[in-house]
Amino acid sequence: MLIRTATSDDAEAIRTIYNVEVETSTVTFDLRARTFAEQRRWIDKRSGVHTVVVATSDEGLVIGFGSLSPYKERPAYSTTVENSVYVHRQHQGIGVGPAILAELVARAEQHGFHSVVARIVGGHQASINLHARAGFTIVGHEREIGRKFNQWLDVVTMQLLFD
Repeated sequence: MLIRTATSDDAEAIRTIYNVEVETSTVTFDLRARTFAEQRRWIDKRSGVHTVVVATSDEGLVIGFGSLSPYKERPAYSTTVENSVYVHRQHQGIGVGPAILAELVARAEQHGFHSVVARIVGGHQASINLHARAGFTIVGHEREIGRKFNQWLDVVTMQLLFD
């Protein structure tokens, strides 16, 4: 497995992984699948410190992706980023998620961020465990903050601080 910076050429593979989650799960609060053009714009907007990485198989197929995004728009939040990690369902449980998250954390620290935040749908124990193993701690629990598939959804907030 190789972890590398995503390019616009990865848009379709990323979109395929992401849209499965949009359409069938609550791990993302998006309600509408992304188009190819939207996915490409999303990648293009994230370069430099707000980056997208992909995990590729030995054959070069994108099997997962992750991103660092601005946490909030106001300037005082500029030292904090939010991370996201998505793994193709056929490649879960083999270390792809931890590898992507480790790369994102390393990049966040290299770029001088003080804090990385993960906002995880309540009950998604695999993601909570993934972040806990990477040193994140639970710092909040927002109850019934979102609604998808006719159900109220909680969000667990986890945070990693750098010295």
